[in-house]
Amino acid sequence: MAWVLKMDEVIESGLVHDFDASLTGIGQELGAGAYSMSDVLALPIFKQEDSSLPLDDETKNPPFQYVMCAATSPAVKLHDETLTYLNQGQSYEIRMLDNRKMGDMPEITGKLVKSIIRVVFHDRRLQYTEHQQLEGWKWNRPGDRLLDLDIPMSVGIIDTRTNPSQLNAVEFLWDPAKRTSAFIQVHCISTEFTPRKHGGEKGVPFRIQVDTFKQNENGEYTDHLHSASCQIKVFKPKGADRKQKTDREKMEKRTAHEKEKYQPSYDTTILTECSPWPDAPTAYVNNSPSTAPTFTSPQQSTCSVPDSNSSSPNHQGDGVSQTSSEQLQPSATTQETQQWLLKNRFSSYTRLFSNFSGADLLKLTKEDLVQICGAADGIRLYNSLKSRSVRPRLTIYVCQEQPGGSLLQGQQQAAGSGAENGSGTPYVYHAIYLEEMVASEVARKLALVFNIPFHQINQVYRQGPTGIHILVSDQMVQNFQDESCFLFSTVKVENSGGIHIILK
Repeated sequence: MAWVLKMDEVIESGLVHDFDASLTGIGQELGAGAYSMSDVLALPIFKQEDSSLPLDDETKNPPFQYVMCAATSPAVKLHDETLTYLNQGQSYEIRMLDNRKMGDMPEITGKLVKSIIRVVFHDRRLQYTEHQQLEGWKWNRPGDRLLDLDIPMSVGIIDTRTNPSQLNAVEFLWDPAKRTSAFIQVHCISTEFTPRKHGGEKGVPFRIQVDTFKQNENGEYTDHLHSASCQIKVFKPKGADRKQKTDREKMEKRTAHEKEKYQPSYDTTILTECSPWPDAPTAYVNNSPSTAPTFTSPQQSTCSVPDSNSSSPNHQGDGVSQTSSEQLQPSATTQETQQWLLKNRFSSYTRLFSNFSGADLLKLTKEDLVQICGAADGIRLYNSLKSRSVRPRLTIYVCQEQPGGSLLQGQQQAAGSGAENGSGTPYVYHAIYLEEMVASEVARKLALVFNIPFHQINQVYRQGPTGIHILVSDQMVQNFQDESCFLFSTVKVENSGGIHIILK
């Protein structure tokens, strides 16, 4: 037994000696300076990365932080924004925290700041129609507000205010140096803004946004300091708890590998920094100065009336389709898009689409336009963008007979078949589209197409058997065959200066 232990010691000492020998000389061939960290950091890749990293002096912490005491959903993927479920009418605390470093923003030290809390739409399409959506909610829920402050539970807030015209916003003053908590209540639920189809539709997400301002030289709280927001969904009472439980149970059934793709659920929701919410109801469309200010003024949008000859299919200027000239082109600038909207009787939406080019407007789907403009105007705008012209009730082809060029019956039939007249010139017919099956419409379209003063046309006749002239009446027009061909001539009326038109 002693012999075995001795052999083990010999083997162990030999292994140690071999391992030490194998390490001997490592690094000696390359020299002492081979692994200098200064040389390694001087490599181009490290220089590039180092230059992109901000210096400590350049990092700027947000001056404030807002934390809502409500748990986030566990069913949110890693790189997506957090989602928090709230119960309708329940009070939730938003902690207003001073996040400034020593010496940051000394101008607000010892002073009050103003914060505005809003519940707004997360969906961009609903943001475009926020005013209409809120008016509809107000109509269905008279006297209610979308957002309220629970003042008895709130701490450190001063001079709370609510504007009757802004049902989704509350504002107050607070001191960053003191503990401040605002308890909010959201009274609207997400499914109230979902189009009703078959039941069980998903509710739309909202955003809780906090904007904070300091005083300017005039003592008004208009200088923006910080904004942050988070995504929420609001359910009927106890609905948020059930939804949170459902999401948690779904995540528990997933495999460990699948769970790695999702965020963990946190007990509180930290609002992330964002752009300030614009004061004007439609300013999110007009963040930059408008390129066409003349079209964004309310006076322009209410009194601009398009030309009657172009706004209605009953008034086509030359009797041929005008869709090619009236169609909005993708290359249209914002100003040209505004002109097109005015011309096509969409003046009430010029401010809404003030920054839209032709390509931007044409990218919107029918569902988008219905969401933005409502069902009636949305469908009308969609049809106008797609140049869906109204099909005429009757189409006739007309050719003006040359003076002194009387035609025999056989020649007239040849002309109707596209032959040439006696001088070798082909007969050119013009298409006239009638939306109204009346004689006056025939006269008016003939006057437009052939540049005849409309007030000079006394009567329109049709040449009948044996050359008789038959007065064209509304009933006769209603019995015209579609795509009929006519030659016509004009005859001056003695002592009146007018003319008669004779269809042949």
